[in-house]
Amino acid sequence: MLTDRQGNALPGATTETRELYHRAIDAFNLYRGDPVTPLNQAIEAAPKFTMARIARAYLFALATEPAAADAAKTDLIAVKQFRLNDREASHAAALEQLLAGEWTAAGLALDYHNLRYPHDLLALQAGHLIDFYRANARNLRDRLARVLPLWSPDIPGHSIAMGFYAFGLEETGDYARAEEIGRQALDVQPLDCWAHHAVAHVMEMQGRAQDGIGWMTAREPYWSGDDNLFKVHNWWHLALCHLDLGNTQDVLTLYDGPIRQARSNVVLDMIDASALLWRLTLTGQDVGSRWQELAAAWDQHADGTLYPFNDWHAVMAYLGAGREDRVEALLATLRTPGRSSETANWARHIGLPLAEGFVAFWRGHYDTAAERLHPVRFIANVFGGSHAQRDIIDWTLTEAALRGGNRELAEGMANERLALKPHSPINRDFLRRATAPVVTEQQIA
Repeated sequence: MLTDRQGNALPGATTETRELYHRAIDAFNLYRGDPVTPLNQAIEAAPKFTMARIARAYLFALATEPAAADAAKTDLIAVKQFRLNDREASHAAALEQLLAGEWTAAGLALDYHNLRYPHDLLALQAGHLIDFYRANARNLRDRLARVLPLWSPDIPGHSIAMGFYAFGLEETGDYARAEEIGRQALDVQPLDCWAHHAVAHVMEMQGRAQDGIGWMTAREPYWSGDDNLFKVHNWWHLALCHLDLGNTQDVLTLYDGPIRQARSNVVLDMIDASALLWRLTLTGQDVGSRWQELAAAWDQHADGTLYPFNDWHAVMAYLGAGREDRVEALLATLRTPGRSSETANWARHIGLPLAEGFVAFWRGHYDTAAERLHPVRFIANVFGGSHAQRDIIDWTLTEAALRGGNRELAEGMANERLALKPHSPINRDFLRRATAPVVTEQQIA
């Protein structure tokens, strides 16, 4: 029987379709090129090549887009018609949980899968992304820590696994090791976007904005190509560095250029666009009609049921565009009782208060915004995103406290942020505003 590069069996594959499969996995590993077309070709040529269908199902399921989720369910139904070996059946069980909205159960299933099949690179990447989507920082690190001792540099894909590990180390605050291992992974495979972005995250979390600009700029040829599926997120990281330094015009230029000029309908790109426009608005920038274009793009994705992290970012765009009907429709769906999946629980207990807090902020109800956002910020790290992405919660809370006159909360939040990023001009300005003397009407007179 044919095997993949790591020695895992590929039932139903031919020599030609195995090469198509490898091409797809390479594209997925590097976020570079089209992983779906070679899988389509492999399935058409070898309909019983089950791992090709499983790989395609993961690609669609992890897109967190309604139409893609439906396509993944179709692939899973097809896979279950075949006699599966243990590895394939294990994948199918994890996919079934994932497509039912049970992300933690899917991640746990892949925990055990990874222990049984430590060299299954597709399973490691799928599990790592599930850990990311449910914001399980510890497992982002430890899923790899459990199996990397069983790898060696001569096993194909070793550097890719190191890139996953680097991001897990960053999300658990081990910044020095994260940067070291991320750079080591890139020495082997310079095109590894995930490893590159792990190092970018280190610089973001440490407040090294100038270093971040240098890192992104020097390596731009490796991550900014037209066929790079991660390029918008990396441009977003560069924009965050400029924003931290107060270079808002540079941020707008990046938004209008590589971040949004292609009008991407990929939900991950739209999340970055929403978050960046919201941050710009918090700094006092008028972003004009940019909200309208982005809000229209969200219409095909924001359903309030699949993945609430997406819906929360759609709410930002709808608020900016004045689409009050869509804001209220999403809030109503997030409030809907009766659904029992894990994602429905995220929607009720995390997505809803976040959306309500951002709605209150936009409408000038700053006390209400603070009431909604302050408690949820401590549990928001269970339903998706990175620390850098979720920072928008604390930023909005701090701004709400300032605008609402809650000087104690504003000063406390400013001190908290400065403890992490003492050189950030934005954080220093928060403290300046929070502690500025209050000018009374009598003093003005």
